[in-house]
Amino acid sequence: MKHQESIDSILRSTQLNWPEAYETMSPAVLRMVRVHHGFNQTLESAIGQYQLQVADFGILVTLRRYPAPYCLSPTTLYSAMLFSSGGLTKVLNRVTQAGLIERVDNPEDKRSKLVQLTTSGKTLIDKVVLELHLQQQRRMAVLTSDEQAQLNHLLSKLGGR
Repeated sequence: MKHQESIDSILRSTQLNWPEAYETMSPAVLRMVRVHHGFNQTLESAIGQYQLQVADFGILVTLRRYPAPYCLSPTTLYSAMLFSSGGLTKVLNRVTQAGLIERVDNPEDKRSKLVQLTTSGKTLIDKVVLELHLQQQRRMAVLTSDEQAQLNHLLSKLGGR
């Protein structure tokens, strides 16, 4: 597969051929987009080998962050997810059919069902997250621990609280 054009090359060609756009460009934004794309590919690769989609992963990892029995209402689940999942009901149905979550009665509201991580869902997400974090750590290893802390601080200022 062909490598993508470097950000420096993109900046040079824009400066040369589109100076009006170059004047207002943010090289940092271009770099963040490229880095995001790389981490997204890492995520998709890590979860794809388990036939998971990003939305499926989002549900499993969100439920796992909460105390046992890893159970939330659909509304709480949606608001607690790191990235939004359009069509949550469709995703919940898919992950339920895979046996990774189950819908259980809500003791506080008989009209609704809660979403609960199954034992196999917990086992899978524990494995996937460990593999994903190892891959992410390898990518981050180009930065010192101080640089990683500084990057985290700067990104939090940009809105990644």
